[in-house]
Amino acid sequence: MEQGSEDHFAGSQIAKHEGTGEMLMTPPELAAGQVEGIDVSSHQGNVDWGHWWRSGKRFAYIKATEGTAYRNANFTQQYNGSYDVGMTRGAYHFALPDRSDGATQARFFVANGGGWSRDGRTLPGTLDIEYNPYGETCYGLSAAAMVNWIRSFSDTYHALTSRWPVIYTSTQWWDRCTGRTGDFSSTNPLWLARYAAAVGPMPFQWPWHTIWQYSSSPIDLNVFNGGADRLAALATG
Repeated sequence: MEQGSEDHFAGSQIAKHEGTGEMLMTPPELAAGQVEGIDVSSHQGNVDWGHWWRSGKRFAYIKATEGTAYRNANFTQQYNGSYDVGMTRGAYHFALPDRSDGATQARFFVANGGGWSRDGRTLPGTLDIEYNPYGETCYGLSAAAMVNWIRSFSDTYHALTSRWPVIYTSTQWWDRCTGRTGDFSSTNPLWLARYAAAVGPMPFQWPWHTIWQYSSSPIDLNVFNGGADRLAALATG
């Protein structure tokens, strides 16, 4: 494990800074045909994927890496187990932009489970970028430096996999730490974290979200903004 780091999961710092709202247990505003999913990290250990499949979850994101040294010890069971039960799955990377540059972290992510394959059931990797667990909210970076860091990660991931990574964030963090500059809306799908009854405003320039993480209880709960055909299209590229 990277010195001084712990296993932070998608939304752990967003919930800490922005609150958990109503901690909804069922998807709000679930339109006909929308697809439900979950995301997990080492905190869940060996996941009972059959249980979540029977609960109606059809896609999953699994934490693979954090920074430049941390690897999820449960990644193989979680990544392969979700796939084996029938889910469409992908991996995510918890960014630490003050530890190393975006390209370095993208390469580490791809080398440790964050790659992509055109099998129709593997989603592009996700860059989880949110509040700093260890210090200053924006990792000590200016808005311009943060945009450059994210672009470096995104461009490197694309060069290595042919896919643009999904970006996981909250509107409050994103607009604060990028200064509402830098436009990723034409390339990177948005996975928005907001624990409330409505998805709320989008971060700078994104016209809509692709995935909404709407609760972290009893596990991180997500809804895909479209039907199974659109989820398959995202996986296929």
